[in-house]
Amino acid sequence: MTPSSIYLDNNATTALDPRVLEAMAPHFLAAGNAESRHSAGRRARRAFDEATETVAEILNARPDEVVFTSGGTEANNLAVSGLAVDESSPPGRVATTAIEHPAVNAMVAHLESKGFVADIAPVDAEGIVDADRMAASFVDRTRLATLMLANNETGAIQPVARLADLAAARGVPVHTDAVQAVGRIPVDFAALGVATLAASGHKFHGPPGSGVLLARRGIRLAPRLFGGGQQRGIRPGTIAVPLAIGFAAALDLWRREHRARIEGWRRLTDRLVDGLRRSVGADRIVLNGPADPARRLPQTVNLGFLRLDGDALLMQLDLAGVAASLGSACASGSTQPSPTLVAMGTPADCLRSSVRFSLGAFTTEDDIDRAVAHLAAAVAWLSR
Repeated sequence: MTPSSIYLDNNATTALDPRVLEAMAPHFLAAGNAESRHSAGRRARRAFDEATETVAEILNARPDEVVFTSGGTEANNLAVSGLAVDESSPPGRVATTAIEHPAVNAMVAHLESKGFVADIAPVDAEGIVDADRMAASFVDRTRLATLMLANNETGAIQPVARLADLAAARGVPVHTDAVQAVGRIPVDFAALGVATLAASGHKFHGPPGSGVLLARRGIRLAPRLFGGGQQRGIRPGTIAVPLAIGFAAALDLWRREHRARIEGWRRLTDRLVDGLRRSVGADRIVLNGPADPARRLPQTVNLGFLRLDGDALLMQLDLAGVAASLGSACASGSTQPSPTLVAMGTPADCLRSSVRFSLGAFTTEDDIDRAVAHLAAAVAWLSR
């Protein structure tokens, strides 16, 4: 990025924190397989075990419930497929929602191609699922329920703990895609009561290619990968020790700084919305998602700019050095409106004019003020 660029697309990915790189560097430069018994291998194993313990402590899981992966997509796939598939039984049903990330809904679609049936729960106008209504869809053949912890487009925080409580009474395991939540809000694996949880390091200034699957002790996951049996056989293969250390280091920085980060994000998102309402006009701006800031991620805001084309607005912002997005980067090649906004019943004149702004640990007041100025200029130019 050039010094003048303003990066407000942190839900797509974040910049690596230099302190995380510093923690990883020695392990990139040293040999040592964590499964080897010589001194280099033992050093790698100690570093990996320390990273595992750090992640477990921060997310309130047991160390033996932590499985390192290549990112959120792999973690979600391992969980959804692992919970659903039972080789001794015919295909069953999966309870899911209309707002899941492609890493989940594509796996659900794959299961459907194998004979599974998906029961899709709707959301309200703010993009939040009714956990009681979702649990009411459970039948004897329901193999699992999946509900993301926070939506990647609107930031809406979902009632995962409530769903897990209702599901436990029916013996239905719950998976939560917490990729957008971990590193943005406190996440407590044990308190959520879910069977599995997915997280990804590059969403909170950790290294790309690093992720975690938390799998509660006693939960059996049908394997998708086969190899040497590392990480309880859930994710076999040579352990990427530097990436595990980077994930843990980024998560530890979040633990130490989270209060200041959350407070700063709430102040900056308010500054962004208030500035746009003053400069563009309150009648031109629509907030997509929960009106109550406590019900959405503190660093995510999705705004509809009425009577404008979102793609054209993004192009003008890009020319001005402002990075934002229309929604999920994993679905950015699609020409269809956001499935999340469609599920929310967003009016047609807002569907294609909505832009997601997502902040990171390094976003400043100056970034926000300059973004507001560029947005106002772009809206004025497009309106002409």
